[in-house]
Amino acid sequence: MARGERRRRAAPAEGARPAERARGGAGRRSGGARGAAGGAALAAVVLALALGLSGRWLLAWHRARRAVTLHSAPPALPPDSSSPAVAPELFWGTYRPHVYFGMKTRSPKPLLTGLMWAQQGATPGTPKLRHTCEQGDGVGPYGWELHDGLSFGRQHIQDGALKLTTEFVKRPGGQHGGDWSWRVTVEPQASGTSSLPLVSLFFYVVTDGQEVLLPEIGAKGQLKFISGHTSELGDFRFTLLPPTIPGDAAPKYASYNVLWSSNPGLPLLTEMVKSRLNSWFHHRPPGASPERYLGLPGSLKWEDRGPSGQGQGQGQFLIQQVTLKIPFSVELVFESGSAQASGNQVLGLLAGSLLTQALDSHAEAFRERFEKTFQLKEKGLSPGEQALGQVALSSLLGGIGYFYGQGLVLPDMGVEGFEQKVDPALFPPAALFSGVPSRSFFPRGFLWDEGFHQLVVHRWDPRLTREVLGHWLGLLNADGWIGREQVLGDEARARVPPEFLVQRAAHANPPTLLLPVAHMLEGGDAADLAFLRRAFPRLYAWFSWLHQSQAGPVPLSYRWRGRDPALPTLLNPKTLPSGLDDYPRASHPSAAERHLDLRCWVALGAQVLSRLAELLGEAEAAAELGPLAASLAAEESLVELHWAPELGVFADFGNHTKAVQLKPRPPQGLVRVVGRPQPRLQHVDALGYVTLFPLLLRLLEPSSPHLGPLLDVLADSRHLWSPFGLRSLAASSSFYRQHNSEHDPPYWRGAVWLNVNYLALGALHHYGHLEGPHQAQAAKLHRELRANVVRNVWQQYQTTGFLWEQYSDQDGHGMGCRPFHGWTTLVLLIMAEDY
Repeated sequence: MARGERRRRAAPAEGARPAERARGGAGRRSGGARGAAGGAALAAVVLALALGLSGRWLLAWHRARRAVTLHSAPPALPPDSSSPAVAPELFWGTYRPHVYFGMKTRSPKPLLTGLMWAQQGATPGTPKLRHTCEQGDGVGPYGWELHDGLSFGRQHIQDGALKLTTEFVKRPGGQHGGDWSWRVTVEPQASGTSSLPLVSLFFYVVTDGQEVLLPEIGAKGQLKFISGHTSELGDFRFTLLPPTIPGDAAPKYASYNVLWSSNPGLPLLTEMVKSRLNSWFHHRPPGASPERYLGLPGSLKWEDRGPSGQGQGQGQFLIQQVTLKIPFSVELVFESGSAQASGNQVLGLLAGSLLTQALDSHAEAFRERFEKTFQLKEKGLSPGEQALGQVALSSLLGGIGYFYGQGLVLPDMGVEGFEQKVDPALFPPAALFSGVPSRSFFPRGFLWDEGFHQLVVHRWDPRLTREVLGHWLGLLNADGWIGREQVLGDEARARVPPEFLVQRAAHANPPTLLLPVAHMLEGGDAADLAFLRRAFPRLYAWFSWLHQSQAGPVPLSYRWRGRDPALPTLLNPKTLPSGLDDYPRASHPSAAERHLDLRCWVALGAQVLSRLAELLGEAEAAAELGPLAASLAAEESLVELHWAPELGVFADFGNHTKAVQLKPRPPQGLVRVVGRPQPRLQHVDALGYVTLFPLLLRLLEPSSPHLGPLLDVLADSRHLWSPFGLRSLAASSSFYRQHNSEHDPPYWRGAVWLNVNYLALGALHHYGHLEGPHQAQAAKLHRELRANVVRNVWQQYQTTGFLWEQYSDQDGHGMGCRPFHGWTTLVLLIMAEDY
């Protein structure tokens, strides 16, 4: 409202200019006193123009400043919540989801560890170095088989003829996050392999500032240990133990190389190691023929670290290469000085048989807790489906990352399109603790994905969900906006195309973080409620921004800001802020649009926050939210704005025509052609996920006359039903499986997506348990849809070893990026029938 008032105040000065110029011109045509009067009038015009321009400049400056100013509400998390003093058990973790295996501290300047590997001699020239998860590098399947999100994990990675198993376990103690140990096992993928390859593992430690690393080298280039000290970790020591035969304490001969350098920058670690693998060495096991391998030529002499002064304040990069024949296991142990002093020293080095016992104990505890939490065995799911559920949970937890940096923000200038005339600005430095949709393709935080992630995580570990939600709410700007994609830090930025680096402060995203908030409200856990009390001012500010900034052309209507313009190459301009990207909307974007899904999201938000405000005794907020929630819940209003009698379903509304096609027009290629009838204001005929939103978010009464038609189109194979789940766009739609441009394949135009299928199953389960005319139909559809979704995800996992971003509605095969351990992990809650 305040922004609108400022716009209205500025308008008269702008609109007055032509009249004032006319008056000035008349003055110049007169003489004497009239000329003097004209001069005074001209001065007044100049002053008015100056004031008008300065007023608009000040308004623009004010908007730009607020866009990159943090919100003033108290933080949702306690001060230093990520520090080892406040949360020691969460300080170390596998918080580098974009690498196959690595750990770091939850710190703006972390200590990082990681693993690279290469099969020597498999290809001519430099061996393929594996480090970061890549979509097309041929590695896979891979993912966490077990991961408790806190102190233990086991991951399997298939790389051609190699099978790697990476394991870690943490041991608490001291004031700096405790100790931890790794075990990396490399074996042949197939048993009975006659020719065993030579493999190099590269274990590295990276610092990001003035921290001290002091390596001590033994015989033949083998590091005995690395001592170090940082302000956050105190004293610590790494020990890389000699390789052994898997499952045996018998040592195995290995060759060693080392490199100690200044930190080149985290995105450059892989290329730096590749460039230094340029010297041939011989691996000479006793009694065997020597084999050549490419190794690091470095040493631990200070002068070999680079030019004088290089690395000061830049950090250090220390890497140990271990080369030997498979099969073998190697263990890396991290010991915290304060943990050792507090009693861990008497427990012994967490290695060998002690490490095996700890890993086995944690694995057994995980399985017992998993069944107690989700009860898949009790519900009759097969052992394979139970294993799938464990992989889904573990991979989601193992994909949680800790990011720190500054995002780029384009301010909301109050007029759509005007933001193109200003430059992006840096958001203040901020931390984000968050899950990621995909380690290989989307290894960063996405706002609307995270709400779905936390539906799974909260069932397992509510504290983790509170940490994640608190960090996301910490990104709130002064207006109440949160960027929908968070690109924080050099590593994250290096993997994002430049056009996606900038977040626009006028653009929203579905407020899915309110889904786990609603689950917290239902559970009534004291710690959750205490968190929600601290978080409420930020949740309220976020929702208020959404409700006000995305308001539509008529009361109680809403419109996604940020649709693409109607370019001649686009079949239907995308609506990226909606999360549904290329889902068809009105053919001709305009301010007259009313978006059904956004209205439903706002209605859900008003309901959840109204309940929370009442529970917390926030009288002023409850007085505003209660009437809004009631108005948005009124079905007559929804029907008036979005029911399309001619279609028999709910729909968007806008300037639209179905007579739009992509046709070849050399030399431009495919171009958009608009035929007859010409666009007019009407409901948008695009039957699909958007149509179902009043059902998906359970906004209809069980007795609603509009519930039946939605269930009917959901169940109709000509429209949304497929043997593999609900398709995103009806097979009967003219947009079904259509490219949006010559080089832009369909995305939300028919494929099956697990997040929306989960919402649909939750709604069907809901209406199937409420008395009403559609109860039996909803219950039957729930049983059949659940069986279809679980069966297909399980079959595709059996076939490929991956969870996928989306699934084909035609034959069920996985599509999009993989592994997709984001909202596809909702298959676990679907199996558990936990909605």
